[in-house]
Amino acid sequence: MSDNQREAGTIILDPTHASFAPEETVHDLGATHFIGIGGAGMSVLAEMLHEQGVEVDGSDREPSAKTDRLQSLGITVEFGQQAKNVEGKNTVVFSSAIKPDNPEIVAAHEAGERIVHRSDILALLMNAKRAVTVAGAHGKTTTSSMLAHILVNAGEGELADPSYAIGGSIQGKDGAILDGGHAGKGNVLVAEADESDGSFAKYHPQIAIITNSEADHLDHYGTQDNYRAAFVDHAGHATKAVIMCGDDEGNLAVLRALDATVAGRTIVYSTRNAAELGDLNGATLVRIESESETAESGAEHFTLHIPGGLIGEEERRIAVTLTVPGIHNARNASAAIIAAALLGMDVERASAAVTSFLGAARRFQVRGTVSQVTVVDDYAHHPTEIAALLDAARRRYPQSKIRVIFQPHLFSRTRFFSSDSRSACQADDVIVTGIFPAREKQEDFPDVTPATIVDEALKLEHEPAKDWIRGVEDMHTAAQMMVMRAHHGDVIFTVAPATSRRWTRSSCMLLKRIVGIARADGSTGHQFRQGCAGDGPVGRTTFRTVHLIGACRRTVD
Repeated sequence: MSDNQREAGTIILDPTHASFAPEETVHDLGATHFIGIGGAGMSVLAEMLHEQGVEVDGSDREPSAKTDRLQSLGITVEFGQQAKNVEGKNTVVFSSAIKPDNPEIVAAHEAGERIVHRSDILALLMNAKRAVTVAGAHGKTTTSSMLAHILVNAGEGELADPSYAIGGSIQGKDGAILDGGHAGKGNVLVAEADESDGSFAKYHPQIAIITNSEADHLDHYGTQDNYRAAFVDHAGHATKAVIMCGDDEGNLAVLRALDATVAGRTIVYSTRNAAELGDLNGATLVRIESESETAESGAEHFTLHIPGGLIGEEERRIAVTLTVPGIHNARNASAAIIAAALLGMDVERASAAVTSFLGAARRFQVRGTVSQVTVVDDYAHHPTEIAALLDAARRRYPQSKIRVIFQPHLFSRTRFFSSDSRSACQADDVIVTGIFPAREKQEDFPDVTPATIVDEALKLEHEPAKDWIRGVEDMHTAAQMMVMRAHHGDVIFTVAPATSRRWTRSSCMLLKRIVGIARADGSTGHQFRQGCAGDGPVGRTTFRTVHLIGACRRTVD
């Protein structure tokens, strides 16, 4: 264990502390145990180590789709966290959700085992590859998924078969869900760089993508200035290039704070021109031009204007078409295409490859249509992400009523951003449910509830909040409320983090009954049947239930 974890006989878990020497590799880990192995960021790393021959096992509170997959690969997963799980281990890996009094941490500490943060493992994996990191408050998963998709489908030579560590799954053809972790034989590693706890300070990638620097995770950083300073530091670690979105004011502040040397190897992509952006501190500008979206189909079109000297002597204008909707995805794709080009791929080949990208799982993921009600699932949890989601929804479904069931993520984030309720105003109907706590506890935030958001919405002057937004603690109750309001032609969005598998199973029972009602009534529901045994991604079938109830409301009114 590192010295900073033995201070005064106490256990200190510092995610920003670097635990490995530069010369160490994954093969120095020995038998490695992951606490909370089913987490999105942990399962990916466990799988990557397993693929490289490291002895890996782990524990979690309860089974999930992630633990099912790991077990199918031969990785042992124990349910329930207890001291015996770490007996004989050389390295124990924790995430920021794990506390010092966790029984496995305590046992590992007493046994003198090396205790490391998940970011230490990712940093080790980066050391042996040409690493591209993607950081930012929004867009990390989609942008890193896009770049991985480009390399997988169009990479040649050393760019083929990349490694990637993405904190989510990727939508594949015919409804398949591809896992977000892979240890490839190529020399590129694409990784999300999680800024939430400051641990991304350990990474030294070849290319660093920063999608935005809008204040978030203020429970860790305290102030917006501290948050942005972390991105300035992260950008300085990139050895070849920094790629930043210029449509975000936070990013522009970071750009102007960069050392001149770092700014000189920075590329800014933006829908705005140089005059509108102002001081770029010596960075190169790539324009996103002629952006448009085809209503109903959701196809996104734009042109990437690349100046001469960046990837060749001549300036280039590259036409790009995306399957995923929204201007935010045009920005995400621009970052991925530029990164692929800097890695050595022909830019037109990269732009052609991104067209077939279907989206990261739970990012504007259309689940199906029942009785003319379309169901879309999304992970948005920051006000800006929600605004971008609803803007894309309005552009794709201009004639439909947009209904949203929203489960806030983290009590601290809800407290910090509750006043920004305007992000939900583009929806016609919103139900706010109980908050998903993740690593936090309700007792530490007794004043934060669904009403925290609803009460702020009541202050909006342009719309009586009581007509379009309400709070309900229980998601089952929220589903029943939605039953009474959904109509043919509506589009219903479930905007939430993953929920418990137990709730998913109970929802599947209800789902099967509703499908039976729908089929008896002559409507189609077969596309929602898969996954109801509880073996699909956590939370997926939960939200299908909500919308099937709403779609079939005329059979139960």
